[in-house]
Amino acid sequence: MEDVLEVYKRRYDPKRPVVCLDETSKQLIGEVQKPVPAGPGQAAHYDYEYVRNGVANLFMIFEPLAGQRDVEVTDRRTKKDYAQCLRKLSDQMYPDAETIVLVQDNLNTHSPASLYEAFEPEQAKRLAERFEFHYTPKHGSWLDIAEIELGILSRQCLSRRIDNVEDLRREAKAWEKRRDQARAKVNWQFTTADARIKLGRLYPSLEV
Repeated sequence: MEDVLEVYKRRYDPKRPVVCLDETSKQLIGEVQKPVPAGPGQAAHYDYEYVRNGVANLFMIFEPLAGQRDVEVTDRRTKKDYAQCLRKLSDQMYPDAETIVLVQDNLNTHSPASLYEAFEPEQAKRLAERFEFHYTPKHGSWLDIAEIELGILSRQCLSRRIDNVEDLRREAKAWEKRRDQARAKVNWQFTTADARIKLGRLYPSLEV
């Protein structure tokens, strides 16, 4: 926890951007009956019946100090999908960065080893060396700022029925564009000093 909090204290440095990564799933729900659109003084009406069209995965890549994010929609949440996200981070989003400081949770797929599942060893090693990895502790995923951004995405964009991956991807990208244009950032205030007071119960008790 303290390791992640110290990372969040760093000043903005385009050569060493602090980037947070998290992922979530979205169930694809189709309509059985055509919805009745909203009208003057009336909300839209949806039938309670629906059809399940599978589940899609969303990766949130978020640089809180720059107000820049990228939402990647994938069919699955595998090691190879995660590895492709890291390659995009390295080679497309931050090709000129000396090091990408990456904060993420400790999901078993979130490991440099995943790069070797997706790429040849030389490529995997090259990508792994581009990152400085920092992990939130178990039950501490709230420390990942990308989780906050995923919550906003869920409330503003995903809290309705979407029945296919392409529509989900289009809606997520439209939301991403609006957030980026607004330069929406996160001003993280919780510090190591705060943690030692407010979360003192989580620290070992030392007998003097």
